[in-house]
Amino acid sequence: MHRFHLPPGQCQDNTLLLTDAEAHHAIDVLRIRAGERVVVLDGAGGELLCEAQAPQSDRVKLTVAQRTAVPPLPYQITLLQAIPKGKVIESIIQKATELGVWRIVPLLSDRVATQLDDEGAAAKAEKWRQTAVEAIKQCGSAWLPQVEAPVTPKEYLARGDKFELPLIASLQNDRRHPREYFKTFYAEKKRLPKTVCVWVGPEGDFTPAEMSMVKSAGALPITLGRLVLRSETAAVYALSVLNYELESRYD
Repeated sequence: MHRFHLPPGQCQDNTLLLTDAEAHHAIDVLRIRAGERVVVLDGAGGELLCEAQAPQSDRVKLTVAQRTAVPPLPYQITLLQAIPKGKVIESIIQKATELGVWRIVPLLSDRVATQLDDEGAAAKAEKWRQTAVEAIKQCGSAWLPQVEAPVTPKEYLARGDKFELPLIASLQNDRRHPREYFKTFYAEKKRLPKTVCVWVGPEGDFTPAEMSMVKSAGALPITLGRLVLRSETAAVYALSVLNYELESRYD
């Protein structure tokens, strides 16, 4: 069944309207016909089963047949991802969305060549949010992750965001297997963490100064195995491990 996305504010009535890119995709690519059933995801837990009315030249009306409220995961993962070269960040955002990440914060680390002013950062963020939209349509998630405008690690740390278990992928000798931190947390709290973040660096990793700054803010260094991974591989690896551990039990 084909899936579309409309923000929550456009999903309140029993008749919905696909316009612009969503309408183009429905009419010209998928060739939706009157009476065909489709799913609309609002990105905030809403999954709407709809029936298409006769498409017009630039819009498609949908009649809501059923509404389903999909609960969020019992935990929230934030990915703090250094921006790799080229368009690799788009692939990372796509995979992170498929892996149920709650929030993605692109980072302008010292080893990232990209330099953006405020306008450029906002444009990039909007493009990356659309990548996340396409990803929830592909995987069927009712929850759209927050994709923020890029910031430097220092700027992000200045916000003072708190996580029950902050982690950072590291190549340094003090790194530990993520499970050790989860077991320690469980032993102390008798439950799994509800908020987790993981920092993933660029090719060549974060600089020693950046690594020291992030660890000083409380992030715990984790290993991602014996091999040195590309940034996009490291992100998928880390998120997969975190999801696995957050679904585990230690008692």
